Amino acid sequence: MGLFSSCNPDNHPLVGEVFVDSLILHYAIPAIARKNREEMKFWKSRIKSSSSGYLNESRFAGCLALEFRFFGDINRLIEADSTLQKVDRDFNFREASVNLALASSSVTGHQFVKADSFLQRAKQLGLRPYESYSSSFDVDFELGRYRAAEQDLKAISSPDDFGYFFRKSKMNHLDGRMDSAIYAMLKAADLAGENIYLKAVAFSNAADLYVHAGKLQEAASLYTTCLQSNAADFHSLMGLGWIALVHDRNDSLAKKIFQFVLSECQLPDPIFKLMQLAEWAGDREMEQLYALAFVKRASDPRYGRMYNKYLIQVYTGILDNTALAESIAKSELANRATPQTFAWYAWTLLQNDKKDEAVKIYRQYVSGKQLEGLELYWMGRLMEDLHEGYNAMEYYKAARLNKYDLDPLMEKDIEKKLNQ
Repeated sequence: MGLFSSCNPDNHPLVGEVFVDSLILHYAIPAIARKNREEMKFWKSRIKSSSSGYLNESRFAGCLALEFRFFGDINRLIEADSTLQKVDRDFNFREASVNLALASSSVTGHQFVKADSFLQRAKQLGLRPYESYSSSFDVDFELGRYRAAEQDLKAISSPDDFGYFFRKSKMNHLDGRMDSAIYAMLKAADLAGENIYLKAVAFSNAADLYVHAGKLQEAASLYTTCLQSNAADFHSLMGLGWIALVHDRNDSLAKKIFQFVLSECQLPDPIFKLMQLAEWAGDREMEQLYALAFVKRASDPRYGRMYNKYLIQVYTGILDNTALAESIAKSELANRATPQTFAWYAWTLLQNDKKDEAVKIYRQYVSGKQLEGLELYWMGRLMEDLHEGYNAMEYYKAARLNKYDLDPLMEKDIEKKLNQ
């Protein structure tokens, strides 16, 4: 065990070292990923550069997008988008399904206004009702148009549809109905049937919700289930790594997991986790090095806005570049103006000694809205700075309910403030 093993609150580890060691030792690209690569190669071989095509190109783009989801190579997502854009041009911007796929690709890349533009064009060209409402939910939800998203969801309500329950879970989570959100996501997993990929996505999302709710045993069980069917489910593996750290206090196992994911997955996520682990261990030198490495990768223009929240967190924390954090937060408002993004902006304004502006943004766009753990903590800090002690404590209490979503130092700060 690692540095914090003696601090385990119940001496019952949730992440098995034998399971993790075996997974890493015997890791091979899983069958589901190999099959996707074979299909990607097949569809690419059928594309003729001398003529315009639709089916082969669309299937190839779909395989590229899935490859990105498996291994985090952002170039695959960019290639998928470029392939679809070419099909769109070749068919004179008249194919609804291509524009729908471009909307989905834009959502993945956190380009939500762009996604809305593609979706509206797809609607004009003609979509089936389910396609229209389900995609509208995805875009409306991300843009903060929550009333519209609720209506979209009602329009696809069904007792036996994966997509409905998957989206219903997201809406329940937004509304703070965590038990209902978990139930809906587990229902989605059940409705995925024999589709291994969709079932794992739903289980992994349900595990994330369990982490939010502080139910780490249930989360660890679901993450493990996902990895048993797909060893390349790096999101679930990092979920186990986080539980190994914050519950089991096994920092050596957590580090092993995060470093393995870093070696196999190109996303910045494992670097961020290694930064948090270094913070947990009080290793300021490594924390700084990982923060710089994370910023270098996450700021790559190819990732667009995908990591803005985490860049703001780093720039208002260890790297202390609050002016850049404010600039990122302000730019994000043009992409999606939600209570969450306004909370980011209010926080960065406060960090740049613009308290009056921060308060104005908070009062108008954030106060009384449902927030996640990080935003709750930041708004607690804002209230404390305004000497509104009661409101600060309420935010800290709410943030503590999501303590496993927070940096270790944030959790310690909350406990200190609530126990004063």
